Amino acid sequence: MIFIYGAGYVGYSLALLLAQKNHVVICDTDPAKVKKINSCESPIETEPEFEGLISSCVHPIIASTDFSEYIDKATLVVIAVPTDFNTSTQYFDTSIVELCIQQTISNTNNIPIFIKSTVPVGFTNSMLALYSSDQIFFSPEFLREGKSIFDHINPSRIIIGGSKNESSTIFSNYLLDIAEKNDVPLIYTSSSEAEAIKLFSNTYLAMRVAFFNELDSYADIFSLSSKEIIKGVCADPRIGEGYNNPSFGYGGYCLPKDTKQLLANYKLVPQNIIQAIVESNTTRKDHIANQIIKQNPKVVGIYRLVMKKNSQNFRVSSIQGIMKRLKAKGIEVILFEPLLQEPEFFNSKVVDDFDEFVKNSNIIVANRMNNDLTPYQDKVYTKDLFGID
Repeated sequence: MIFIYGAGYVGYSLALLLAQKNHVVICDTDPAKVKKINSCESPIETEPEFEGLISSCVHPIIASTDFSEYIDKATLVVIAVPTDFNTSTQYFDTSIVELCIQQTISNTNNIPIFIKSTVPVGFTNSMLALYSSDQIFFSPEFLREGKSIFDHINPSRIIIGGSKNESSTIFSNYLLDIAEKNDVPLIYTSSSEAEAIKLFSNTYLAMRVAFFNELDSYADIFSLSSKEIIKGVCADPRIGEGYNNPSFGYGGYCLPKDTKQLLANYKLVPQNIIQAIVESNTTRKDHIANQIIKQNPKVVGIYRLVMKKNSQNFRVSSIQGIMKRLKAKGIEVILFEPLLQEPEFFNSKVVDDFDEFVKNSNIIVANRMNNDLTPYQDKVYTKDLFGID
């Protein structure tokens, strides 16, 4: 039986795919998620593929809020719990991961543990040393929100960090069995190298976002067409497309925290680029806010907090930084976000009625365009040039 800690995008999508052929138990602290999973419902609404996979599981996924109910029956454990960045320590908060490892080792007989949660470089080695074990591994995920099933079955690579032994082979075979193609690169590394691969991959993507955002800022200042410049730049196959659509900055679950964690890991290493990537996000938000302020609006309407289409995620969304800057200048900010049930969000009024929202906004600020906004384009301020996330 495969035991998974965490019923978020990573844990639940992996559970669904593994459950097509295996017994899977998932543990989560959220009773609402657990109830839905045990009722054969998806706890995540923005991934329609989840519903189709539920009925095809060889055994229904069992969910529980109490790890001790099933952990002693597990033959393999996957940890996919949050690791938020702690601004005080300048490191990921790995306390939940550590608790999962401690619980597993205390209640099982040296079964393999595979960490999917993003952790600082060196974390897995510290756990191996603490527990005198060779059965703790780090295997990074590279999933996009809204496309987690697609990315699981079409992986760019599978990375297993840790001792190359029977346990790592078994887990890599589980992941290869999920994949639809036969030529997935399988990379075995040390756990620290695997941790670095995850952080450097996401920091490179953040750098791409920052680069094209700064290109767009340049075009703003000199009244040039960002779209034409980007099309010409990306026509070079060495550069290519992807992560080239300007925005208000990178945000979401991974990029902000992973770039900061990588920078923290550089404490004893000379660098310039990593620092610049982190700082560029602040610079971009300053520029966007200044461009809006120049138009002297009395009321700015913020259209959606979510980062992209078909998303429920607005954690660390860049548009929140724009809101704060506008409010600091005394500009009234109202908000249209159907995901919010509260009447206010950070002291800004939430307007449920879209027509009222449009009517009361002098400028509508949207990180990403939507068909709802098309009739009001003369009011809309956006950096979405290509209509893609």
